[in-house]
Amino acid sequence: MAMLGKRRPKRAPSGVSGLQGRKSEDRHAPAAPREREPDLLEIQGLAHDGRGVARSPEGKTVFVEGALPGERVRVAVHRTRQRFDEAHVRELETPSAERVVPPCPHFGRCGGCDLQHLALPAQRRHKQAVLMELLGRQGISLDDAPELLVGAGEDYRRRARLGVKVDADGRVHLGFRARHTHRLVDIASCTVLVPSLEALLAPLHQQLSALEAPRQVGHLELLESDRGVVLIVRQLRDHAGDTHRWQAFAEAQGVHLARWLGREAPAFEWLTPVPALECRVPGPSGEIPLRVEPGDFLQANAEVNRLMVGAALAWLSPLVGQARLLDLFAGIGNFSLPLAAAGARVTTAEGSPAMVERLAGNAKANGLDIEAYQADLNDPAAVRELLTATRPEVVVLDPPREGAEAVSQALKATPVPRLLYVSCDPATLSRDAAHLLQGGYRIVRAAVADMFVHTSHLESMLMFEYTGSTRDPQGAPSDG
Repeated sequence: MAMLGKRRPKRAPSGVSGLQGRKSEDRHAPAAPREREPDLLEIQGLAHDGRGVARSPEGKTVFVEGALPGERVRVAVHRTRQRFDEAHVRELETPSAERVVPPCPHFGRCGGCDLQHLALPAQRRHKQAVLMELLGRQGISLDDAPELLVGAGEDYRRRARLGVKVDADGRVHLGFRARHTHRLVDIASCTVLVPSLEALLAPLHQQLSALEAPRQVGHLELLESDRGVVLIVRQLRDHAGDTHRWQAFAEAQGVHLARWLGREAPAFEWLTPVPALECRVPGPSGEIPLRVEPGDFLQANAEVNRLMVGAALAWLSPLVGQARLLDLFAGIGNFSLPLAAAGARVTTAEGSPAMVERLAGNAKANGLDIEAYQADLNDPAAVRELLTATRPEVVVLDPPREGAEAVSQALKATPVPRLLYVSCDPATLSRDAAHLLQGGYRIVRAAVADMFVHTSHLESMLMFEYTGSTRDPQGAPSDG
């Protein structure tokens, strides 16, 4: 098989067959080529995704997983592309002073946390630098480094999705995906999950192994609310015996239980009494409860989310009292309700009808007068209609990763005095910020929120004010 597809070299008949005569032939055979020595590279910086960046001896860019700036490492290239190579560390010759021992035993195999080998202060400086660099690519500079909104380094993640797989030998595996693959890494512990969720990992392993039909389980979802823990089972096909086993498990562990049942169009149902789930956010005079349901968007890090809401209240406090405020991509009211409680006259828009209903219910439950609408915020005409109808003095944006390009373009044509943009993707934020600067806005405050500690993901907050002086991000300002 080793020569399949290759022409065999001709050789003179030896007069022997089989294994006879090989010893004498090998004496004259050329020596096998030695394996190439791994390249020794010096890491010059960190890419946005947390990989080290170096140059090969030939001058080609190399992205090195697990390497840090200033380190000298021997690497093995595992993927070659036209403009760059991707590699991993084979040997660490000179470690960085900021390298630390990863707190999680699954680091390097699990794809969940990719920066645990870098000290926390350095992780956060890196995230500040990423935001500033991406803004810089649009010709936008900040007067000062972004503020930092940071919480605990461990035990922070209040929601998680765990994959389930049964191998050919019938063994059940539960965990997270390896980086850039669909391969499942068994997880026995997780340093970033809140304690109530981490405590379920071992019992869930045992529970899955005790099922009669574990192959019918697609994945598990865990959520910690302020009213208890929720376990959601993604079940491909009903199995009465296993349903009773899950209900017994929920009772023993003291968790709420629900499931998605079906393969093509799964239906949601509670398998324990329907709970009244809620999470709390800070308001100007105390905490504000928000009703939440499985499937609603909820920030994974409750502590950092509270810091972001607090920052929004502080940044907008001089303007909020009785101001007309439009909250777009409003979700269940994460920012809307605290700002309404501070005195703003709030109108909201959100693409999901279910979350519009939830926001309206949350406002009513807290005695707040908020108008909540469903709208396609990627439709420029719908956005222009909202701006014209509400004539806001303040706009708040908290879009998904795709950003808010339609909204940013509309705000150029229909400017507002103040705009707060909350983003989970600094690349799309930078793109939209360029539109806004072209429309006469300027950045007056910036922050990076370390929502996902030990990962390269970051949340950002930019506050803009309208000046009327338009600016090409690549050029000079001009009067608009």
